[in-house]
Formats: sequence, structure tokens, C-alpha cells
Amino acid sequence: MTEAKQAEIRENIARIRKDLADYPNTNLMAVIKTRTAEEINFVIRECGITLVGENRVQELLSRYEEIDKTAEVHFIGTLQKNKVKYIIDKVDMIESLDSEGLAEEIQKRAEKIGKIMPVLIEVNIGREEAKSGIFPEALDDFCRVLSGYPNISVHGLMTIAPVCEDKNEYNRYFSEMNLLKNRIFPAYFPQEEKPILSMGMSGSFSQALENGSDIIRIGEGIFGKRNVLPKKE
Repeated sequence: MTEAKQAEIRENIARIRKDLADYPNTNLMAVIKTRTAEEINFVIRECGITLVGENRVQELLSRYEEIDKTAEVHFIGTLQKNKVKYIIDKVDMIESLDSEGLAEEIQKRAEKIGKIMPVLIEVNIGREEAKSGIFPEALDDFCRVLSGYPNISVHGLMTIAPVCEDKNEYNRYFSEMNLLKNRIFPAYFPQEEKPILSMGMSGSFSQALENGSDIIRIGEGIFGKRNVLPKKE
């Protein structure tokens, strides 16, 4: 990685942290999709990043041994049931729990290795048919199911908001997420005194912060444009 690239990444992180100054309890996640181990280790070792998020199981596995383990690793992408076994012992949290079938598989795999798996429930706050996530109207029923899985610990909610041309529109979605969190957790997971909201990405994190986000997930805003990966065979 060139010195110019290192300087660009440092500047990007410094700029985001300036925006985070009024939100000291919010964690900055570096989204590492398509990033090299060198880039990932640079932001961890040289820029103080303590949380990274990966979207793809195969990418995580391909460079897992190279990544500095002092940072937490969250899985944030769509997770197929048949891939859970590959990451259950490698991630600190799964942020994309979005179905009963996936919950059942996480429970089975976590129980097998004696782990309590921290998760966030992915909420489809825009009610978009093409996206994954639980619709808000189905959240109560889903939470009732999850309460029966002893090896799954629900720590909060995650969402990917619809793309909004007017950035103020993000407030509508993020404020609804905050209301959901405040209603759901006392009712179904009262042991979780400070549930997490993971919401806000490079183009929307300012609005997410205003509505109580605990984790903002930034990829291109830190690293620049994504690297192009070879097509899958």
C-alpha cells in the first residue's frame, strides 16, 4: 500500500471521528469487503480501529489467518445456513440474523462448540421485498422464537436503510428503528439493558447518529472505492 493511500485512509478516519466527537459511545466499524489484509491491518494497527465487519464468508475465510485479531470481527452480510459452520468460531457477532431457519442453524452450531453467539436481528425497515431482514410487523413473533434458543444472545437490531436522495429521509427510517429497539427489548430481552442499534453507512451515518446508532458501518468512506474481486467460478 502506498504512502498516499495510507494518508488518504488516515484522513478519512480522522474526518469521521470528528463527526463522532459528540457521540463518544458510538463505535466506528470498518467494513472490509474486498479489502486486502494489508489494508485491514493498517486501520487496526495504525488507525486505532477496534471493530471490522465482513459481508462475505469466503472473503473472511480467505484472509482470516492474516487479520490482526485485536479487533472484533462482526459478520454483517446475508448469511446462508450452510455457511454458518464456517464462521461460528471466527466472528464475535452475527449482525444479520434474518430468519427462523438461520436462527436454528446458529443455535445448533453454537451449541456444538459450547458458545453463546451474540447476534443482532436484521430489520428490513424499508419493507423492501428484494432485501433481507425481518419486517417490523413480524418482529414480535420472531423475538418470541429467539427467546427459546439458549445459545443465541440477542444484543440489538441492525438495518440497511433504503437509499434516499434526500438525506433527511433517512431520519424516518432510523427513528423507527430506535422506537422498535425501545419497545422490543424490555418486552422480550429485558436482560439486555443497553441494546445495540447498528445502522448508518458512508452516505447516511450522520442521520443514524442523530437517531441513536451505536455502530456505524463504513467501507468506502474509509478505504475509498472497493477493490474489484475476480468473478466466482
